[in-house]
Amino acid sequence: MNTISPHADQHPNVRAMQSAGDAIKGRSLWEDARRRLFANKAALASMIVLFLVLLAAIFWPLISPHAYNDVNYSAYSVAPSAEYWMGTDVNGRDILVRTMMGARVSLAVGLIATMVSLVIGVVWGATAGFFGGTIDNVMMRIVDVLYSLPFVFFVIILMVIFGTSLWIMFIAIGAIEWLTMARIVRGQTLSLKEKEFVEAARAIGVKPLTIVRRHIVPNLIGPVIIYVTLTIPYAILAESFLSFLGLGVQEPLTSWGVLIADGANGLPAAPWALLFPAGVMALTLFCFNFIGDGLRDALDPKDR
Repeated sequence: MNTISPHADQHPNVRAMQSAGDAIKGRSLWEDARRRLFANKAALASMIVLFLVLLAAIFWPLISPHAYNDVNYSAYSVAPSAEYWMGTDVNGRDILVRTMMGARVSLAVGLIATMVSLVIGVVWGATAGFFGGTIDNVMMRIVDVLYSLPFVFFVIILMVIFGTSLWIMFIAIGAIEWLTMARIVRGQTLSLKEKEFVEAARAIGVKPLTIVRRHIVPNLIGPVIIYVTLTIPYAILAESFLSFLGLGVQEPLTSWGVLIADGANGLPAAPWALLFPAGVMALTLFCFNFIGDGLRDALDPKDR
């Protein structure tokens, strides 16, 4: 008994178009951005290097034969060798393990301060931009007033009031970084709130705060992610600057800023004590900047 195919009555071109349509799979915005990001060689190499730095910062202080605060009285200012891969400082401490311990602190400061600025800046900027009018004017004038305060002066005030603490430094850097984040988010929100999907949400009676939470903030993810990757290196530099001045991390704990300050003081006797921590710090900052550039290109719809 002959059987008739369900597609027998279809034209061959129609069947070919259906087969081609089944073979082609659509890609989402994020999938397309991921492909474009991984196609960027500089960004991909930076992600690999940054991952290796993070692994070394986490595990090397745990497996190193030398503790970061061990003083070896017989190994003052020893040049790089098989035992001390990056040499020792003027106090006989291993530069490698101290650099990795400093990476822990500096990266933690950068990440936590950036998260603080992210939360405050996105909420503040989205609220000011969406509601506009008097609310926008008042909120942004507060931002302008805080912008006028010198960063170091603000940190000194916090240190005098609350004492020297790593958490105070987190708060101080995050309290400055969110100002720029708020301005960026506000500008994007002013553009987004005029879009058709926001007008449609208003027309069906969606509450303003719900519009901000469900429609405005999700569409800010692209610019915010890009700015976050550029904020982390700035926060690391701010921490290093404060520690270099003696306002940040205190002994026996260390950070890249402390190591650079110590290396500068002992430069004639042990130049490697400055070069290696500064080199690792510079490499990390370059990685964050290349990743930020790659994300900017990958998430830019005009560059497709």
